[in-house]
Formats: sequence, structure tokens, C-alpha cells
Amino acid sequence: MSKKIIGVTIGLLLPGAVLFAQSKAISTNNWLMNPGIIGTLILIAIILAVSIIILSYRLNAYIQGLKKKQSSKERLAFSEELIALEASEIDEILAHRKKALAYKLSGAELGSDRKAVDDKGLITKVSNDPENPLFDEKKKTAISLETPDDLKKVIIYYLGAAVFWLVFGTLIGQYLGMKFVWPEMDSISWLSFGRLRPVHTNTVFWGWASMAMIGLGYFVITRTSNTAIHSYKQAWQAWFLINFSVALGNILLMAGINNGGGEYREYIWPVTLLFAIGLVITFRNFYRTVAQRKISEIYISNWFILASLLWTIVLVIIAYLPNFQNGLGETVIQGYYMHQGVGMWFMTFTLGLVYYFLPASLNKPIYSYSLGVLAFWTQMLFYTMIGTHHFVFSPLPWWLQTVAIVFSVGMFIPVTAGTTNFLMTMRGSWSQISKSYVLPFFLVGVIFYFVGSSQGSLQAFRFTNYVWHFTDFNVAHSHMTMYGIITFLLWACIYFMLPKLTGKEPPQALVGAHFWLAFIGLFAYMISMMAGGTLKGLSWIEGNAFLESVILMRPFWIWRAIGGSLMFLSHLIFAYNFFFMIKKEQVVEIPARRLQSVNV
Repeated sequence: MSKKIIGVTIGLLLPGAVLFAQSKAISTNNWLMNPGIIGTLILIAIILAVSIIILSYRLNAYIQGLKKKQSSKERLAFSEELIALEASEIDEILAHRKKALAYKLSGAELGSDRKAVDDKGLITKVSNDPENPLFDEKKKTAISLETPDDLKKVIIYYLGAAVFWLVFGTLIGQYLGMKFVWPEMDSISWLSFGRLRPVHTNTVFWGWASMAMIGLGYFVITRTSNTAIHSYKQAWQAWFLINFSVALGNILLMAGINNGGGEYREYIWPVTLLFAIGLVITFRNFYRTVAQRKISEIYISNWFILASLLWTIVLVIIAYLPNFQNGLGETVIQGYYMHQGVGMWFMTFTLGLVYYFLPASLNKPIYSYSLGVLAFWTQMLFYTMIGTHHFVFSPLPWWLQTVAIVFSVGMFIPVTAGTTNFLMTMRGSWSQISKSYVLPFFLVGVIFYFVGSSQGSLQAFRFTNYVWHFTDFNVAHSHMTMYGIITFLLWACIYFMLPKLTGKEPPQALVGAHFWLAFIGLFAYMISMMAGGTLKGLSWIEGNAFLESVILMRPFWIWRAIGGSLMFLSHLIFAYNFFFMIKKEQVVEIPARRLQSVNV
């Protein structure tokens, strides 16, 4: 009996002893030289470099515009000077000009004098302006003519709901950010931080990003399958179910009714069931559309989109099954669900959209289909095992934590493959940064895809986990991925597609304001939370009181509120741009009697 008691005691104390030994073995004396820290700093520098490149292109375009205006003024001044000249002086100037124009090239200096012939009819359009290749045409394109009105309506309603949830969800986030600085703002239970925080996260997850992805997905699925959508009725059923689940779930969360299981699954199971049914209907609709495609190949975008829907349906079931929701089993499921939800739903679906919209916006094919396939299968392989890296040094099995870290490092393969594919597709089109904000949105999203995902892998290391876990650094990381990657890429897709469907371009000045406010706001938010989170973690390691870390974070929380305010302002501008693009022009009917009087 005594041996059993001793064995049980050792079993209970051993995990704590091991954790104590592990924490003692980690030294933070030279923390800045740790590979994970250095790698994160390099990744931040990459973001800063890309912002400088984009800014230089835009400034150069602005300067060129000023030069053109100056040239126009000079020509006008010259015309006025000509008016003041005598006739004989004008004749003399014209004689010199005609003499200069008399010289002509033979036409064969740079090649032969053979006539170009297109025997196979491969050329559909010719441009004689080398400085302006086909890119984001402003006229009504064939895409608008080929898209049925019913499909346009579905897409616009999905995107409209997404825009509403973005503004609402980030309004809640803005309010929460201000409460960090002014915690005494209210004393209403429905507006408490603990209730509003999941409202913010779930709204932007399941309302904004999910609705926008599905709406864009309907366009991609039909275009790449060269067929009509399987069922418009099912599209509207899913639209209603998903929106209703988000609205009902938020009301219940504010009332204090929640699942209590973990992050991103705070909705109680009946609410999540409505969302899951909407996903099942959407998957069936997409699958049947692809199944009845009029071309033999399945485009790579459809691989990503269908896989993300299938994975998410499985995830929701696993996350809410009661069999595993006890003790450490719930912790393992939470890590699995939380990371899979981001990686296998949002990331996988959005990458599928990019594989269509990025090449289409540049009027060129994707750089490598093989790299896309490699990125797809390695994403499926490595992402499924990395959830436990959120619980390093927890009572979970040490081998499970190690597997999560190893597979997190393996994520460099799909991330590098995808980033290379996208950047090589953009190669040769960098000048378009100065002509359209579609490419800057894509570029920032792709760079954040590499930076955010790589930073997540570096954060999975035991040392960086030791410093950053449970701090505000994780808030920075989540915004770097869900905002920097998912949201910027969704904006790029919307700004490319919607004008082609509606024939209305948003004001470029407002699109630029949206881009820079969102980017600068995110950068300020991200850097402040990273710096403050690091100092907070080091403060805890030194054994300082928790209250000291709260006082330490105040200036960083102020910058968080400033960055969040810029981001929220950009969302209001985006909402205006969206409604500008979908707003129908009013047709003024002139009475026949009045028309006759006008004709007279």
C-alpha cells in the first residue's frame, strides 16, 4: 500500500519537478541573441522594407504626375507665346520643325521588315503602349457580361454581410482597446471585457472572414469550372444560417451564455450547429458545381477551397463532441481546434482564392502549378500536428509538445513554396504598384503570409514560448496572421473582382487611404504588442509582481489603441468604397411631353 502511495505521489510531483527543472535550465541573460528572437526581428525588418518599396513606388508615381502637370503648363505657356509671335517668325519655326520631321527610320533597325502574322488566332488584343500593359481595365469587361445576375447578387450579398460584420466586429475591438487605457469607461455587465472579447474575435472570424471567403469562393468555383453554380437556393440558405448563427451567438455571449470551452469556440453548440449546417450546405454546393464542370482539370484553387470546407466541418464536430471535453483532453482538443481553425479554414481557403485572383489581376498564369500542389499537400501534412505548440511546458506529454514543435518547423515548406509561387507570379509587374492598389494589397498579404507564418514557427521554439507565452505578444501574432494575411488578401480579391462585376471603380484616393491606414495601424499595433509582450514576459521571469507588468504595459496599450483606431477608420473607408462599387446609378426618366419640348 505504501509503495502505491509513494508511486502516486511521485507521479503527481514529477511533472511539476520536470517543469521546474526545464524552466531553470532556460537562461534569459542573452535573450536577444536567441535564434527565435533574431529571426523575428529579421521578419519585422522585411515588413518594413516592403512598406518602403511600396511607398517609393507610389511617391514616384505622384512625382511623375506632378511633372506631367508641369509639362502641360509649359505647353500652354508655349502656345500663348506663339500667339504673340509675328507670322514670319512662326513660318521660320515651322520650317525648322518640318526639316527635323523629314528624317524617318526605315522600320528594320531592330528587326526584319517581315509582316507579323497571327495564323492561329492566339492574339486577342494589341497594345502599342509599353508603359501600360493590360492591368485592371476600367471598362466593362467580359467577366461582367459572363456572370449571371443571380450569381452577382449572391456574391454581393455575401460580401455585404461580411463588410457589416467587419465594421461591427472591429468596432467592438476598438472599444476593447480603449478599455485597456480607460478601464473605468463603463460598469455594464453586457459590455464587460470578458463578454465583449469573444464577440470581437468570433464576429471577425465567422462573420467577416468566413462570409467574404465564401462569397469570393462562389465566383472562383464557377469561373474555374466553366459552369453555373449548382444551386442558388442552397447559397441563400447558407447565407441565412451563417449570419443568423453569428448574430444569435453574439447576443448570447453578451448575455453571459457561452460554451466556456476555449478560444474561438465560445458559441454554445446549438449556435455552432447552425454555422456547421451552413458549411455543409456550402460544401455540397461547391462540390456539385465542381463535379459538373465543363473542363477536365480541377484548378488548384478548388483543391484548397474544397479541402478547407471539408476540414472545417470535421473540426467543428471534434471540437464540440463531449467525449473528449474532460481534463487535459480538452486542452489537447483546444490546441488542435484553435490552430486548425486558423490554418485549415481561413488560411487554406484564402490561399485558394489567391491562386485564382492574383494571376487574374496580373493577366498572367500562376508561376508554378507544381509549387501549388507541393504547398497544398505539405499544408495538409504539417498543419494537422502543430496545435500543441500553444501548450509548451504544460502538463501535456513532452513527446506531444516536441512533435508540435517539429511540425511547426516543417511549416516552412508550404509557406516558402506558396510565397515563392506568388512572388514569382508578380515578377515583372512591380511597376503596377504605382498604378493600382490591388497589387499592394496582394503584396502585403503575401509578405505577411511568409512573415506571420514563419514567426509562428519561431514562436513554437521552447525559449520563445518561455518568454512570450500568455503575454500580449500572442495578440500581435494573431493580428499579424488574421489581419495581415487573411484580411489584406480578401481586400485585394474584392478590389479586383467587384469593379469587374459592377462596372464601378472606387475612388483610388480612398482605396489608397484604406490601404495606408490599415497597414500603418497594423504595424503600430503589432510592434507595440510585440515589444510590450517581450518586456512583460521578461518581467515575469525575473519574478516581479504581476501588477508591475500591468503598469509596464500602459504605454504599449496606448499605441495599441492608436493602431486599432487607424485600422477601424480604414474599415469605414472600405465600407464606403464597397457600397460605392455596388450602388446602382439612378435612371432619371424624362416625361414624353417634356422630351418633345426639349427636341423642339
